[in-house]
Amino acid sequence: MNFITREISQLERRSKSRFAIARDVRYKMAEYGVVVATGSGQTINIGSGGVAFIAEQPLTTGAFVELSISWPVLLEETCPMRFVVFGRILRCSGPKTVCTIEKYEFRTQARTLQAIATPRADAMLHRWVDEVSKESLKTRVAGA
Repeated sequence: MNFITREISQLERRSKSRFAIARDVRYKMAEYGVVVATGSGQTINIGSGGVAFIAEQPLTTGAFVELSISWPVLLEETCPMRFVVFGRILRCSGPKTVCTIEKYEFRTQARTLQAIATPRADAMLHRWVDEVSKESLKTRVAGA
């Protein structure tokens, strides 16, 4: 490893590669199990450990977030897909936000996107936050 390569790798904070991909994203941020912010934006890059994206407003570091990203590949060449990510906000610098990927799934979507996303009634973000909170509590009780 030469000096330049070593210097660049020392500046890099990520341990996993990310891939530049600009896709539409909708997000919901929850604090204490309550959705406190929703909006839309554009992804910057995606990797196995996280997503960088541009948000409409600053989001809170450490908060739970659900992203719904338009996927560039059609299911069976006919059905649009969404890549749904559950994670936590790692950092936010103005509109640029970075979050972890702690859980993800692919979902089918309507053939046309709505201009303003309507919140889903299934409360998947709430269930995930509750699950993470319960696991955290079990870990603290077991360690006490």
